[in-house]
Amino acid sequence: MDTKTSGPGPAHDAVDAITDQWAVVRPDLDTVPMAVFGRIYRLANAMRGRVDKAYSPYGLALGEFDVLATLRRSGAPYTLSPRELSATLMITTGGMTGRLDRLEKAGLLGRSPDPNDRRGLRVTLSERGRELVDLAVADGLAEQRTALESALDAEETEQLAGLLRKLLAATA
Repeated sequence: MDTKTSGPGPAHDAVDAITDQWAVVRPDLDTVPMAVFGRIYRLANAMRGRVDKAYSPYGLALGEFDVLATLRRSGAPYTLSPRELSATLMITTGGMTGRLDRLEKAGLLGRSPDPNDRRGLRVTLSERGRELVDLAVADGLAEQRTALESALDAEETEQLAGLLRKLLAATA
């Protein structure tokens, strides 16, 4: 299948330019995987910036939003250990500590001793943090929806979500 001309959309993009260059110097290579993942990387970077911009009116960077959203998704009482947060967000405990410090200082969460582990802590989303993350997630989703609707119909969006799920499961 010719990925440069199939379906609606731009006839040629920056990823095509890269794969075209490889075709000249290494015509023996199948660059379709490069075209797929190159676009996934570029799309992720573009959307990271757009979503980060949607969170900025709330005083949140993407990493801080992720902490608050993880606590919110956990359900009432919106409490997790720093280790659980680190594992979910795939960051080091040191990186997590900095985020927690900033969010606690802003009154968006609190830390307290773990009643079941004398050495442990529990991180709890504050009411203000819950209200803020609820607003921010709606704005971030609106930005993502706008991007999807600018290029895909509902059926294509569902199909893309399914294909990406399948690919992720096979590569994770």
